[in-house]
Amino acid sequence: MRYRVVVTGRVQGVWFRESCREHAERLGVSGWVRNRADGAVEIEVEGAEDAVSQLVSWCRLGPPAAEVDGIELDELPVSGDRAFRVTR
Repeated sequence: MRYRVVVTGRVQGVWFRESCREHAERLGVSGWVRNRADGAVEIEVEGAEDAVSQLVSWCRLGPPAAEVDGIELDELPVSGDRAFRVTR
């Protein structure tokens, strides 16, 4: 399964992207994470249902310095990513 997650709140400048990458690697999921110009963080995550669900749950809290106001979640077609990376 694959989802796009858009996280809003105080989520930039708080180590969100790198923490997300580390968490994704521990879970064995692939995809990417990036900052958006509007101040949100956007993630596409792909993998087994349980692992993807765990990463989405983590996104609701983020790293300790983050203040997540909310998330938007959209299901996407699987693309076959092999790794998880931070993009710009």
